[in-house]
Amino acid sequence: MASSPPSTRPQTVLVTGSSGHLGRALMLSLPSLGYRPIGIDIKASETATFIGSFGDASLLQNLFTPSWLRAQSSLDPQIEPISHIIHCATLHKPHIESHTKVQFVQTNIADTLTLLEAAAATTTDPSTSDSNADSEKTVIKSFTYISTTSTFGRSLIPLSSTSSKPKAVHITEQTPCLPKNIYGLTKSSAEDLCYLISSQSPLPVVILKTSRFFPEADDDEDRRASLGDENLKLCELAYRRVDIEDIVRACVASMNAQTYPEEGKRRKYGKYIISGPSPFLDLGEEDWVRLNEKGPEGAEKVMAEVAERLCPGVGKVMEERGWKWLSRVDRVYDSRLAMKDVESGGLGWKPDYTFQKALERISRGEEWRSELTAKVGKLGYHDRAWGVYTTE
Repeated sequence: MASSPPSTRPQTVLVTGSSGHLGRALMLSLPSLGYRPIGIDIKASETATFIGSFGDASLLQNLFTPSWLRAQSSLDPQIEPISHIIHCATLHKPHIESHTKVQFVQTNIADTLTLLEAAAATTTDPSTSDSNADSEKTVIKSFTYISTTSTFGRSLIPLSSTSSKPKAVHITEQTPCLPKNIYGLTKSSAEDLCYLISSQSPLPVVILKTSRFFPEADDDEDRRASLGDENLKLCELAYRRVDIEDIVRACVASMNAQTYPEEGKRRKYGKYIISGPSPFLDLGEEDWVRLNEKGPEGAEKVMAEVAERLCPGVGKVMEERGWKWLSRVDRVYDSRLAMKDVESGGLGWKPDYTFQKALERISRGEEWRSELTAKVGKLGYHDRAWGVYTTE
């Protein structure tokens, strides 16, 4: 994975939502990458260091007080003050059925603002602080906000015009956010708060708009019926899914970009789509129309052609497994900005679990998903039955 930061002692990272999918993945991965993660979550788990809300100002004050942190029996008394925050905790789309809009606003907007302001309050001008003082106080050097491509909402719907057929929508960081539910709206609003607080303080903030990475079955009944679960997730990797290990890589890249050695190239604020790099981005306009169409010449044929070009012979392997290609692709997420180097405005993100590599692994009879995906497992979103996202 990404290289660890140069430091005599591991830098401390606060991970919110550490009992969830991404939070757990970060807690399991960061130690081997040279960081010391501290997890907070309202749900107890082996990856939650502290039980509590990220919107609890008094808890945050304690966490940002090095003497309090070092006095905790569960932590190393020599632990460094928190210098990075990765904010994963949120109410997700599956919670729409179980939580009110007011709860979404409180958790995803108000509590995020509390965390942002607490982080911003720790920031100082490095030129006015000596290194000895810095080691004895908390100064947040990076804030990574985990958002979602769901914020694009209605912008994801292919539109027709009088002069052309509707084609799959090319989604970039410049695509308007037109949320269609309270989840998307509150995440988009929190992104705006990230920009506001970063612009009004020394706090750097990077927003990672992640595409699908949950291991649970699709919540759309038609999609669940069209392809087997593993088959569907493989196809999604070509345009709207990312492996959870690659999101961990993106989080590390975000921290590195915000603390880049050359101050002029350091990322003060940025917003990036994090999705498996799509092979469809190189297609011509006619193929983008075909992606959005069902039928013998539509998306299924385009995907088959692209896959065979990337990995000759994979079509036969798919057939032997009884797998098929998707019959329609309505959008394509473009994550190329995040993959640019820091000097060029990117994060230097290097995903490893790409669609092409997944095809190659399948052709060799190997597991195409990361080991981390299996380690994190299916965690569910509720403690009682709420549809396909529930785990027993």
